[in-house]
Amino acid sequence: MGEKSCETLDPRVRRTRQLLQQALRKILEKKEFEAVSVQDIAEAATVNRATFYDHYPDKFALLECMVGADFHELLAKREVQFDGRSCASGLRAIILAVCDYLARVCSQRYSQRHMEAAIIAVVRRMLVDGLKEHFPNSAVPAEIVAAAASGAIYGAAREWVQTPDRCSSEEIADTVAKLVSPILSQGEAAITPV
Repeated sequence: MGEKSCETLDPRVRRTRQLLQQALRKILEKKEFEAVSVQDIAEAATVNRATFYDHYPDKFALLECMVGADFHELLAKREVQFDGRSCASGLRAIILAVCDYLARVCSQRYSQRHMEAAIIAVVRRMLVDGLKEHFPNSAVPAEIVAAAASGAIYGAAREWVQTPDRCSSEEIADTVAKLVSPILSQGEAAITPV
């Protein structure tokens, strides 16, 4: 994400970022992402361009933070807690969040290419954090394992969303979790002596 995190404790910073995210959401109801300018976002949020750049380097970083906030909201609704004992349930919750999010935004004017990049980046970051916590001495870098898994999760969820008469998100989450778990276990397998 760069130097500036999506999360911050300062209430003024958090409020400005929320205004910018809300402005982007509202604009995307009427306009394609590629056609949205930083000036459009700043005006809709009632801030100036300099304030925008104080918080985000570009509109893509804003989109990624917006997607991240939505994901954390979906995970909170599902009351997901990563307690170290329930990695499988955490993975399943992430997959459900991706499916739910894609199902919700598929009819909106998001650029598929930019949305894909934002979702994969958010999921990758969550997986890297979990892998580093659970497998800190892995010979395979957490970033590599997370990159493979996040791409697989997004690809499977996108395929599910595009399937007519698809199964429930609960069912596909179970299937995708079974497929992705071996990728994530590479962190564990890499530190197991031969």
